[in-house]
Amino acid sequence: MPPRRWPAARRARELLIFLVVVVLSASAGVSTTLAVRQAGPANQAGSWLPADEAEQAGPAGMNDENVYDKVEPGIVDVNANLQYLEETAEGTGIVINAAAGLVLTNNHVIDGATSVTVTPVASGQSYQAKVLGYDRSADVALLQLPSAAGLKAVSIGHSSSVTTGTPVLAIGNEAGQGGSPTVAPGVISGLDRTIEASDQTDGFTEILHGMLQTNANIRPGDSGGPLANAAGQVIGMDTAAGGSAVYSGYAIPIGQALSIASRITAGRGSAAIHLGLPAFFGVLLPSSNSPDPQQQASQERQQAGSVVSRLIGCSTGDITAAPATVAPAKAGALVDEVLCGTAAASAGLHAGDVIISIGAHAVTTPASLTALLGGYRPGSTTWLTWVSPDGNSHAALVTLNAGPAG
Repeated sequence: MPPRRWPAARRARELLIFLVVVVLSASAGVSTTLAVRQAGPANQAGSWLPADEAEQAGPAGMNDENVYDKVEPGIVDVNANLQYLEETAEGTGIVINAAAGLVLTNNHVIDGATSVTVTPVASGQSYQAKVLGYDRSADVALLQLPSAAGLKAVSIGHSSSVTTGTPVLAIGNEAGQGGSPTVAPGVISGLDRTIEASDQTDGFTEILHGMLQTNANIRPGDSGGPLANAAGQVIGMDTAAGGSAVYSGYAIPIGQALSIASRITAGRGSAAIHLGLPAFFGVLLPSSNSPDPQQQASQERQQAGSVVSRLIGCSTGDITAAPATVAPAKAGALVDEVLCGTAAASAGLHAGDVIISIGAHAVTTPASLTALLGGYRPGSTTWLTWVSPDGNSHAALVTLNAGPAG
């Protein structure tokens, strides 16, 4: 089903961008929508519309203009500043509580963000957003605009009562261009779908469950935007798109997303739900479970070869997968790279150092350091000890930074 645009004065679409994860926008940022690598069958309780029927099914009873007019006042553009990548990412958000300034979006829209700016499309005025929390496993994030005035929340529908063939309209910030949202009509072609989606820029992959499947043409930049029914009620949050032979878009059921948002606003963190921004030290660590730093470096080289990191480190020259020299520590977390302007840089750490303790706790592997940092809040002060490649031991009192998010 070819996408339709409303109003008529829309930007021209870029062809085939749904086949990739992100595309460069005019502002040298990236617009976000996850690419679907694999879509599993619906659960027994779910149902789906065959591809040929979904292609032929039209949005009967859908008045695009009427739905757009109802939903558009509650849509915002989301701009995430990825400081350590020296780029930005653009997506969409949905106002779910105007009085409290609460905005729902995808976690992958803000993943890696050191700051987030939100612009309600109705007013065009930008606000600095506070990250209240996020659930990486469900790809849901909740933002707050503490000082925004004149917000209007969208009308929420019942995603649990959605059936295949239901006409829908996907609305979003296509290609991160900002301004008036773009639209794409379609129908619900599947329920309770499980998908494997990926972000090809950083290799991040996630499995998402219970998704609504649609033939509405969801595009990069639409992530976090509303999937609305014919009554102008939001029933899903646009999240992913792709497919080889047959295109499909996917949205998180709004009831599922709001359940996570409610737990965040109630301050109920969990293993999946993170409240606020995390404490951040500012080092890149190997993807290794070995306690031996030499083995960590070896595994990192085997996995990534000489691929240069996209993150902005403090070392001069290329940033390779692992440092050339490694501190002679028996166990700990190898430092692959130190990010400029962070607590690690201020303390004097460098690539090749091995962190052996934080606070009163021994660091035995990279994962143990990550777990220990999870017990701190931004602004916390703690002692850190490490060994440098020349074999000398060092200690410093460090104040942890905030973020990045996601």
